[in-house]
Amino acid sequence: MEDTINLKGLFQMLRKRFWIITFITIMAMTISGVISFFVLTPVYQAKTQILVNETKSDQQLYNTQAVQTNVQLISTYNDIITSPAILEKVINKLNLKTTPQALSSKIQVTNAKDSQVAQILVQDTSASRATRIANTTAAVFQKEIPKIMNVDNVSVLSEAMLGENAAPIKPQPLLNIAVALVAGLMLGIGISLLLEYLDNTIKTEKDIENILGVPVIGVIANIKEIPKETTTLNSKANSLAKQRGQTYES
Repeated sequence: MEDTINLKGLFQMLRKRFWIITFITIMAMTISGVISFFVLTPVYQAKTQILVNETKSDQQLYNTQAVQTNVQLISTYNDIITSPAILEKVINKLNLKTTPQALSSKIQVTNAKDSQVAQILVQDTSASRATRIANTTAAVFQKEIPKIMNVDNVSVLSEAMLGENAAPIKPQPLLNIAVALVAGLMLGIGISLLLEYLDNTIKTEKDIENILGVPVIGVIANIKEIPKETTTLNSKANSLAKQRGQTYES
């Protein structure tokens, strides 16, 4: 068999092993769907926004340097928000059975470039608990930051809201099934190609030429079994020919 398979041969091979590819793909999608719907725990996300802004004075309504300073401070505030100094108070306020380290892994603080607005994102298996953690973290941070850094430039811009039909952000069953579909097709095609490569049986005259390195002189065609009706007609014709003293050739 040739080491390289041309495009036509590739399609023929895929068609021959279509059932393998289909079976593997369906199995991958089924497993992904079962895990997504029945195994993985839904995770919900709540978001609150805080604004870092200097108190404006009568003489100075807007100061570009002060704004830039506030933007640079956000990076420091991000670390303070997820520190035990803040999270321990959040745990005590909400009576959470967790540690500051575990709670910190659920909280992410982000902000756009050159923006004074920071977002506190909280992910939890309970939508209501995620909302309460986000709002409490923002409130505790706003209260404690003057004591920690001797500044008073943080205000809560928007609180996290709990919707009536909160949808989890993960898992995403449809996306997981789509990924499993692609992965199943790739795996099925890969296995089919491997089976084709390992198959060393002789199927055509060209395989003989490739293996032995000599041309094929002749080919014996498949001889099909003579139909029973044809045999019966030949027998009758032979009998009639003998009665007339003739010879019948079928």
